[in-house]
Amino acid sequence: MSSTRLINARMVNEGRIIEGELLITGERIAGINVAAPATAAVIDLGGAWLLPGMIDGQVHFREPGFEHKGDMATESRAAIAGGITSFMEMPNTTPQTINEPALRDKLARAAVSSLGNYAFYLGATNDNLEDIKSHNPDLACGVKVFMGASNGNMLVDNPATLEAIFANTPHLVATHCEDTPTIIRNEKLAREKWGDDVPCSEHHIIRSEEACWLSSTLAVGLAKKHGTRLHVLHLTTAKEMSLFQPGPVEFKQISAEVCAHHLFFSAEDYATRGTDIKCNPAVKTAADRAALQAAVNGDVIDVIATDHAPHTIEEKARGYLSAPSGLPLVQHALLSLFERVNDGTFSIERVVHKTAHAPAIRFGVAERGYLREGYFADLVVVGNPRYGNPGVLSKCSWSPFTGVHFSHEIHHTFVNGAHVYREGQLTGARNAKALTWQRPWISR
Repeated sequence: MSSTRLINARMVNEGRIIEGELLITGERIAGINVAAPATAAVIDLGGAWLLPGMIDGQVHFREPGFEHKGDMATESRAAIAGGITSFMEMPNTTPQTINEPALRDKLARAAVSSLGNYAFYLGATNDNLEDIKSHNPDLACGVKVFMGASNGNMLVDNPATLEAIFANTPHLVATHCEDTPTIIRNEKLAREKWGDDVPCSEHHIIRSEEACWLSSTLAVGLAKKHGTRLHVLHLTTAKEMSLFQPGPVEFKQISAEVCAHHLFFSAEDYATRGTDIKCNPAVKTAADRAALQAAVNGDVIDVIATDHAPHTIEEKARGYLSAPSGLPLVQHALLSLFERVNDGTFSIERVVHKTAHAPAIRFGVAERGYLREGYFADLVVVGNPRYGNPGVLSKCSWSPFTGVHFSHEIHHTFVNGAHVYREGQLTGARNAKALTWQRPWISR
C-alpha cells in the first residue's frame, strides 16, 4: 500500500495541538510522529492546521427529485472543498426516504457519485410507523421527524403518531422543531401589516422564538417520557438553551445541535443579505447568536452542522414570501467557524470537537472523527489563503457568504486516504464509503 507523510503540521485532536507529521498508509492513519517508509510521498503543510474531517450531521443534497438544485455529485464536491468528509442526508426528497427501499436507493446513488462518505436518515411521516420499527437500522443514521416547517406528509403533526414514534424508534430521533400554528398566525399578522410586500426582516419574527420554544419543549418532553435518544437540530434561540444540560455528549440522552450560519449571521444581516439568509429555523437576533456561541463553549450545544439546502438563484430572487428557505453552506461552514476562532469566540480545539469528535460520538460513527492510528484517513488541512478561491462548487452557484473575506482556506482534503482536494482544486480521486456504526444503544 502507498504511504503519504503530511509533515510540518499542527494537528488538532482530542483537545490537544500536536506539531509534527501524520502518516497515511492506504486508507488509514498509520500514526502520528512515527517512522515512515522511505518510499512515502511527502506533502509539506508549512505549519497549517491538520484536522479530522468534519462530519456533517445535516444536509439536503436534493437527489432524487430536485436535481436542478443539487445532486450527490455536485454537493459532495462542494463539501469536500469545505473540509467536510462525511455527511448525513435528509429524507425530504422525491420520493421521500420513508422506507427501506428508498434508503437502499439513496445508498446506491451515493456509491456511484459521492465524493464524501455518506449516510441517510429515514424520514418519519404520519403513517409509516411500521417502516420505522421494521427497517434494518444499519441502513440509516437516524430517524428524522419534522415537527414543523415541512409540507405534506412529512410534517408529523398527529399527537398519537408522535407519541408512537418516540416510544418505538430504536434509532436516535433527530427533530426539526418549529410550531406550525404559531408560524401561520405570525405570518397572518405580517400580511395584515405589510400586504404582499412583507420584508425579509420579518422572517425571524414570523418563525419566532415562541414557535421554536413550543416545539422543542414538546420534543424534549416526549423524549424524557419515553427514554428516546433525541437530537434536536439547528437550534436558534437563547430561550431554548434552558431545555438542555451541559456536559460531555457521550453521556447524554438528549443532545443539541447548532448550524454554522446561526453562529455567524444575525437578524441585522437581513437588511443586506435578504433572502440569501432566509432559512428555517430563521436566523435570529444578535443576542440569540451570542447565547448559541456561549452554549457551544459551555457544552450545552453538542454538535455543529450545516443544514446545507441549496436553491437556485432564480428561486431565491423571488420576493420574501415566495423565496424558498435554505442556504448552500457546506463549502464555507468550516471556514466561517475559523472566523470565530480568529476573534476568540471559540478555540480551534472546540471547533474540532463539535464538528468531528462529537458527531462521531453522538451518531455512533465507526472509526472516524479523530486523528487516531488505525482510523480512516478523513483529513482536512486549513491554512492561510494561498491558492485562490475555487468558486462556488454547489450546483446553485451562489453562497450566502458572498463578500465575506475568510482568513483561512482549505488547502487539502483526504477521504479514506484518497487525496480528493489539493491546493484549491478537486483532484479527480474518489474513495467514498457508506458510514458504518458502533451503536450499543441499538439492540440486535
